[in-house]
Amino acid sequence: MFNFQLGRRTMLVQMLSSIEMPARIHVSVERQSLHLALANGVERHYDVSTAANGTGCETGSYCTPTGDHRIRLKIGEGCPKGAVFRRRRPTGEIFDQELAERFPDRDWILTRILWLEGLQYGINRASSLDTLRRFIYIHGTADEHLIGRPVSHGCIRMRNDEIVDLFSLVPTGIAVRIG
Repeated sequence: MFNFQLGRRTMLVQMLSSIEMPARIHVSVERQSLHLALANGVERHYDVSTAANGTGCETGSYCTPTGDHRIRLKIGEGCPKGAVFRRRRPTGEIFDQELAERFPDRDWILTRILWLEGLQYGINRASSLDTLRRFIYIHGTADEHLIGRPVSHGCIRMRNDEIVDLFSLVPTGIAVRIG
């Protein structure tokens, strides 16, 4: 209920503060960070790692795609921290030093997966520019000590505790802007 006794400026502030902003994620490649803002006012900031090759949307570029996306699928609900995924399915393994030594060149996808879908035709959707077909995710990593530096093969890597937190907060379909 607005108080019409108040000045126009105060009424405008009341009106704007009553507008609910949609939930969204913004990934800053420059800052190597992810910002989550939910409609209920919850906000989180996380450090991330994007691609060592920089940004780009072309298949085979090993770059992080830019532009507007959404989370198409959430994968890994209930899996333990450190659960290993291959082709978006848990292998039953939990990442440890022994696994790291047996498979030193594997790009570890751990704990949870938020599979991204591009929303901009000709930029990050369709043909050889398709984020979904490139299997670009936000996911946990074995290389937590490298978070904050661009070192991935295109995905957005997060610390395992933090991907669990993010996963629990976001709905499928939430907007994701990468830039």
